[in-house]
Formats: sequence, C-alpha cells, structure tokens
Amino acid sequence: MILAGDVGGTKTALALFDVRRRGVAVVREGPRASIDAACVGVAGPVIDGRCAATNLPWVVDEASLAACLSTTRVKLINDLEAAGHGVLGLKRTSLATLQAGQPRKGTMALIAAGTGLGEVLLVWDGRRHHVVSSEGGHADFAPRTDLEIELFRFLRKEFGRVSYERVVSGPGLYNIYRFLLSIGGAPEADWLHARMETGDPSAVVAEAALGQRDPRAVQALDMFVSIYGAEAGNLALKALAVEGLLIGGGIAPKIRSKLEDGTFMSAFREKGRLSGMMAAIPVHLVLEPRAALLGAAAVARSLLSGPAPKPLARGKP
Repeated sequence: MILAGDVGGTKTALALFDVRRRGVAVVREGPRASIDAACVGVAGPVIDGRCAATNLPWVVDEASLAACLSTTRVKLINDLEAAGHGVLGLKRTSLATLQAGQPRKGTMALIAAGTGLGEVLLVWDGRRHHVVSSEGGHADFAPRTDLEIELFRFLRKEFGRVSYERVVSGPGLYNIYRFLLSIGGAPEADWLHARMETGDPSAVVAEAALGQRDPRAVQALDMFVSIYGAEAGNLALKALAVEGLLIGGGIAPKIRSKLEDGTFMSAFREKGRLSGMMAAIPVHLVLEPRAALLGAAAVARSLLSGPAPKPLARGKP
C-alpha cells in the first residue's frame, strides 16, 4: 500500500493506492493496512527533504513524515514536480489542444496557475523525460505594455517586489481587477462588490468576466490570460520545450473558453524573431484534476524498488 499527497495553498488531497503490475489503483475502501511507501507534493521549494510552504504557515520534512507513517520509503517533492510525473502518464483524452504545432521528441514544460504559480521542466534525455522542479513562478514580472507597466507600479507600491505569481495566480486575478478599479472608469457594480464580500474575489471576477456581466472583470481576465500566455512562452523559451507546453493547475480548466479564444496563444507566440519557433510548439491544457496526486503515487511506487533508506533525524537533512 502506498500513500500519495498533494498539498496546495488552499486544499490538500490524500489517497491510498494499491500497487499493481502496471501501475497503481486507488483504494476506495478496505481494512486498515500498513503503508509501504509515500510521496507528498507540497507547494514550495523542497531542499534536502524539507519544505517551508510558500502560501501556507507549514514546514514539512521527510523525517517527520517517515516517523508518522512508520516507513523510511518517503519522498517529499514540490507539488508541480508531482504534477509533472502525473502528466507524463496521462492519455491524450486528458488534454485539450490550444495549438497543435509540429510535434517532435524533446523537452516539455508545465506551467500551472492556482493559489500560486508553478513551473516545471520535463527534460528529454534521448530515452525518457526527467522532471526538474523550479521556482520560476517567483521570477520578476516583466510588463510588456503601458497598461502592464502601470499594473507593475501599482503592485510594487503594495508588495515591494513583483513576481509573476503576484499576477498569474488566483490572488493575481483579483490584483489585476483592483488595479483596474484604481485607475478610474465606471464605479464598481454593487452586486459584484457584494459577491466579493461573501466569496472568493478572484472566482467572482472570473465568473463575471466569462458571463460578460461586468466590463472591468472582462478586461481583468483578458489581461490575466494574456500575461499567463506570455509567461508560458517565456518558460517554453527557457526550456526549449519543442515537444510541448502543458497548462495545468486549478484555474485553467475553469476558464477554458477564455484560454481558447486566442488571447493566450497570441501572447505565447509573440516572441519577436523566435515567433515562428513558438508557433511550432504544441500547447495543451491538462484536464485531469488529479495529475499531481497520480504523479505522487508514481513516485511512491518507484520507492518500493531497492533497499529501504536509513531513517533520518527529524528536522535534519
């Protein structure tokens, strides 16, 4: 029996899996069983088996998990690294194509906006892909238009430093909306303000934009998707992701219609002299919400081969 976990900024998913000959299967019910191996993906940088979560007041380490689970076959990884392992095992039916491009074997990349912004490389070595974690979502935000420069200035006054995660994330969409509200125009709609007071402001903005119910919300989502596409293109350039760029995370499937209207792909391809190369990169939307959990399960399964590692002291690498 293996345990897999996906710990994000706003939700945690855990599941038990039975190990099968060609993979794993979720255990929906059954008697209490011991855990042979575990892998947990956490939203934050994992260094020497320890993670101080970026958007949570949590510190997680492999030694503590191993002590709780009574097994030394424990692996702590970044949540998007787990998602990277998960997407490598997905069927094509779990993907929606935004740009067919010209498929060729090589490196891929995964970007995912949710509570934060995750980025990971799927590096091709000639035989298989290796998942390489990163914290690219915390790289400096680079505005491309006069309006985005004003957005940068607005956010810099509030946060000091502005990363892409401040813009391309759930909270980021609301940051964009607040900026647009600050520069004037029509007063904020009373119904929209009331909805934000009682719910997730970013979700309210997205819903209002997709339903064409508020012009400012529509503009906010348009800016969000354009900046998202530009940063996805930046990641594809840095990785030379000729086999494809994958869009994961919890936000993308909810705004699928907006991602498919051309705004995202236009910003993705707009890379000057390399625009032609960008047009040849396949771009797919990940529809499987359990990608990170399935990836963590695959990593846990791999821990079963070979001798069990020696136990670590808690809080020490």
